[in-house]
Amino acid sequence: MLSDFQDAYGHQLYDCFRGKKVVEVLERDDGFIHTSAMYPRYYLAEYKDWLPHEKKAIRYVTGRVLDVGCGGGRVSLYLQKRGFDVFGIDTSPLAVRVCKLRRLRKARVMSITEVSSKLGTFDTILMIGNNFGLFGNPTKARRLLRQFYQITSTNARIIAESVDPYQTKEQFHLDYHKRNLRKGKMPGELKLRVRYKKYQSPWFDYLIVSENEMKKILEETGWRVKRFIRNPRSPVYIGICGKISR
Repeated sequence: MLSDFQDAYGHQLYDCFRGKKVVEVLERDDGFIHTSAMYPRYYLAEYKDWLPHEKKAIRYVTGRVLDVGCGGGRVSLYLQKRGFDVFGIDTSPLAVRVCKLRRLRKARVMSITEVSSKLGTFDTILMIGNNFGLFGNPTKARRLLRQFYQITSTNARIIAESVDPYQTKEQFHLDYHKRNLRKGKMPGELKLRVRYKKYQSPWFDYLIVSENEMKKILEETGWRVKRFIRNPRSPVYIGICGKISR
């Protein structure tokens, strides 16, 4: 579990929930810094304010739902209001607290690596908000995808959002891709941390992939991409992944 000092994401989310102006600071291990005043608010957004590709993707949710990286609970709460049995997990203790303050009935501090059959069987696994990235790297992704296969129903789905790392002309991103390739990594394997006021998360691995790379990672895991839902204004997309009968 993250310590209070390490829960930078949770502190920014909690302050945003309380109505404060918050700027998210994301740092990459090559020194690149990304800031956003929009994202903290979006983590709490109502359905009417969601991006169109997310609204389309959410229609594919069925049955009992596991929301991986639930953040402020925006997706979980929307589904809960519509009668779905939703279980949200996040590594941030304060994020889970915000979920509970917003009346999400089932939320727990838990890492994606801790997901097991002890949680029961799910019909949909949600990885909205670029949360395909939480797999960290392709080897870990394949291992966890096989684990997800074991805890899901016959016709289960994974709804996973990512961002194509190749749709950039920024030299500092292209240089990072080259550095990764020299290390034998995928171009979109990132090492990041979140910073907020005095709080600082540990460095964590994060994986962004193209559509073809998502398809390849899913090979031999029991899952395949059935369709992609794209955001025409950005490199962000969502894969609707179905379970393959064995």
